[in-house]
Amino acid sequence: MPQARLYIVSTPIGNLDDITLRALETLKKVDFIACEDTEHSLKLLNHYGIKKPLISYWSEKEKVRAEEIIEKIHSGHSVALITDAGTPGISDPGAVVIGRAIEEEIELIPIPGPTALITALSISGLNTEEFTFIGFLPVKQSQRRKKLLELSSEKRTLVFYEAPHRIMQSLDDMLEVFGDRRVCVARELTKMFEEVLRGKLSEVIEKLENSKIAGEYVIVVEGASESVQSVEEALKEVKELMKKGKGRKEAVKIVSELYNLSKKELYEKSLKMDNIE
Repeated sequence: MPQARLYIVSTPIGNLDDITLRALETLKKVDFIACEDTEHSLKLLNHYGIKKPLISYWSEKEKVRAEEIIEKIHSGHSVALITDAGTPGISDPGAVVIGRAIEEEIELIPIPGPTALITALSISGLNTEEFTFIGFLPVKQSQRRKKLLELSSEKRTLVFYEAPHRIMQSLDDMLEVFGDRRVCVARELTKMFEEVLRGKLSEVIEKLENSKIAGEYVIVVEGASESVQSVEEALKEVKELMKKGKGRKEAVKIVSELYNLSKKELYEKSLKMDNIE
């Protein structure tokens, strides 16, 4: 029998056959299973004939249920922590429970498994040597664009999660802020209606406009080129000169000559920067 520990168990992101043998063995042997949503988790557990007492720690319940989970472990019980799909705490609930367990010096045992970000990255066709996982972007457009602007000079491949009702807005904002970079957009990974679109941002946006928007999305975006980084650095210089009292045109003229960039392009991008901020 497992000792009184907290097991962090990754579960399938779609296809139930993707669960590991070790995850199944752990779920069968623990005393309790803490899950995000009991109804959703029961589909997986019933599929494999696993019957255990469940503790739901969904959303606002997480802080309260974290204490209940900690108490059970201190009482000598073993608990497996799962989410609806993927790994607890990775753009999913679970971080509060994990944090409390660490504070209480409870041993954590990771049981790795599927994760949507690595699955999408592996089939993206983009650079996988270095990447940055962002997760979900802010809901408000102004905050979303500000975040994208912060990431616009990042050379590493960028990986995002997005909900179906915001996928088009986020991609439109990426095109506006990043320019027409290469992108891979994957939805419903490992599920019946799995779909993967690759191409320039403008091309993928056009494809999505003519297709059904549904399911959870992973967006993998090409990192910034050296020329993009030069523009971003130049924009910072323009901003600093304007803070010191220079007019926009004068600041752009000085910086464009310094960086050997088009004055017109730099001026237009400086206006967009103001709108985003």
